[in-house]
Amino acid sequence: MLKGIPSIISPELMKALMEMGHGDEIVLADGNFPAASHTERLIRCDGHGISELLKAILEFLPLDTYVEHPVAFMAVVLGDSVQPTIWKDYEEIIHQLNYSFPFEFMERSEFYHRTKMAFAVVATSETAQYANIILKKGVIK
Repeated sequence: MLKGIPSIISPELMKALMEMGHGDEIVLADGNFPAASHTERLIRCDGHGISELLKAILEFLPLDTYVEHPVAFMAVVLGDSVQPTIWKDYEEIIHQLNYSFPFEFMERSEFYHRTKMAFAVVATSETAQYANIILKKGVIK
């Protein structure tokens, strides 16, 4: 163990965060997401929700301030009655870090396609629907 690293950040996750470069993306996937079939670099974080992981990850991972949308959510499928409340949790976590930008909402198949190009996918036990989120890494200033 090391000082100052939240226990929710596994060695494998910390390694991936450190290996990522500017513009690389990481996907935090909910429990329903087909994570294993959409990546070659799968990081398991079973037993954890995305909000708690997001908060811990953003202690170390700067978001890309050179793009319009460094954060993307999977949009609700047309006709689905679900109204995701978890997005507000994400927005609060991100805004507490003094980031101010619009969030991108991606159609499901587009989100899946972008996930296949991401640096890594973190599979969680998040139960909220439409809880998937993509983070684009920025630079240390």
